[in-house]
Amino acid sequence: MKKIAFYGKGGVGKSTTASNVSVALSESGLKVIQIGCDPKGDSTLGLRGGKKIQSVLSAISSKGGDVRLDDIVFEGYSGVLCVESGGPKPGSGCAGKGIITAFDRLESLGAYREYNPDVVLFDVLGDVVCGGFAMPIRRGYSDDVYIVTSGEMMSLYAANNISEAVRSFSGRGYAELKGLIYNPKGADGEDDAVEKASAEIGTQVAFRLERDPLVREAEKAGKTAMEMYPDSRISGLYRALAAKVRG
Repeated sequence: MKKIAFYGKGGVGKSTTASNVSVALSESGLKVIQIGCDPKGDSTLGLRGGKKIQSVLSAISSKGGDVRLDDIVFEGYSGVLCVESGGPKPGSGCAGKGIITAFDRLESLGAYREYNPDVVLFDVLGDVVCGGFAMPIRRGYSDDVYIVTSGEMMSLYAANNISEAVRSFSGRGYAELKGLIYNPKGADGEDDAVEKASAEIGTQVAFRLERDPLVREAEKAGKTAMEMYPDSRISGLYRALAAKVRG
């Protein structure tokens, strides 16, 4: 089982990238689980026709100890299994602790034994890397970490913070930072900014995507580009990225 974490600042296209990669991996014959680690619970929208699924924390809140796997694991496009950790209502609790609770419940229910996935892809909000948001790094949930970034200042700032968090645990045999997934926004000087940042972070640009309006069109329809435009250039790039992260 290959365990991969995509980190990145909110709004950088991390969930879109993760969902398209999940579909590409599934297309290649692999069993994939995508786990959204964001209190908004929107990681898997593109895999479910734009509809939200019940999060792990929501299920626990309503059913307590009676939660079953089919309450929190849902099949999405191309057979990708979808999970959302969820989080507390704003101002009522720690989102990081919510992720910890969700992960523990998935383990106690034997999710990985039941579904026997080839790939688990964690989609993790990287604006703040602390507590539960560091779970895929800190407790060895992931083998590899990729940081999705644009060339915008705040996105690169978040990438630097995430890389420091990964390094702080890498010496303990936990996840390894494999590089940046560059998702350009089209700003002037963006390529140079990303190259400079990757050198300062001490990593590489592992993959470069392209700005493509088809991605946005697919999102508006509640789908991935892989589903809506399977023969497009951008879908070809997602397949190439999937092959890269699969290793």
